[in-house]
Amino acid sequence: MKLNGIRGKVTPNRDLAELTWLRVGGPADHLFQPADIDDLADFLRQLDPAVPVFPMGVGSNLIVRDGGMRAVVIRLGRGFNGIETDGDTVTAGAAALDAHVAKRAADAGIDLTFLRTIPGSIGGAVRMNAGCYGSYTADVFVSATIVTRAGEIREITAGELDFQYRQTAFPEGAVLVSATLRGPKGEPAELHARMAVQLQKRDETQPTRDRSAGSTFRNPAGFSSTGRADDVHDLKAWKVIDNAGMRGARRGGAQMSEKHSNFLINTGGATAADLEGLGEDVRKRVYENSGITLEWEIMRIGDPLPE
Repeated sequence: MKLNGIRGKVTPNRDLAELTWLRVGGPADHLFQPADIDDLADFLRQLDPAVPVFPMGVGSNLIVRDGGMRAVVIRLGRGFNGIETDGDTVTAGAAALDAHVAKRAADAGIDLTFLRTIPGSIGGAVRMNAGCYGSYTADVFVSATIVTRAGEIREITAGELDFQYRQTAFPEGAVLVSATLRGPKGEPAELHARMAVQLQKRDETQPTRDRSAGSTFRNPAGFSSTGRADDVHDLKAWKVIDNAGMRGARRGGAQMSEKHSNFLINTGGATAADLEGLGEDVRKRVYENSGITLEWEIMRIGDPLPE
């Protein structure tokens, strides 16, 4: 890879397993860590348009398959994790952790408390419309700065992103570098107290000490046993997994958590194939039991190992 004037770090054949929370996956053709936004734009302008690009955050909601990625993985670090507050808005770099943004916002009397227990960074929160406790990133989103695949730096609006449940229409190959969020005002002490309660509840109900990637499957939008609109009920993924008898199910070193059955965990030595295969086992069993097709919330990328 011959590029001129690039100040960031380019690493060929970079193993990705250690960059993900599940600690699985093969190497990327290249990993690029830009020095700043101008360096990122210059890199993308010079990169062959035929080369795929994958922006990667902290790997908290990701399975990289064992064969790795035939792509350039872009990972933002220092220089992309700043957090600034102004009135009722917070502007955060894409690499800023959701939890840090929530705490800094609370210090300034801005209520972004729903971010406190979401694993990952702001870049991923925007791209996947992350949310909990009935609040979503879309509810507080103002704008974001991106670098397009062609190396153009520009602002993007909520309308362009078309926020939906756990997804957005993010431009292919673009890299989100910062986002501005607006939250309601609140008393800092009350906001911090609320987050403390949220953390306690999370630790009581989720396997936070295990190697996981957060919720494995999206909650089903609704299901009707009679076909009548008034018989459609919101369901939780963990409940239909339990009903299918898949709490604690295993494949190799992968397991559906006994503590929360919608959490896929690496008990030690799991491969990406173990984890994804167990997830597909769960989807099959749930469908056989209830007719519900679970949709993955964890992103799976890359190539499997050859047979």
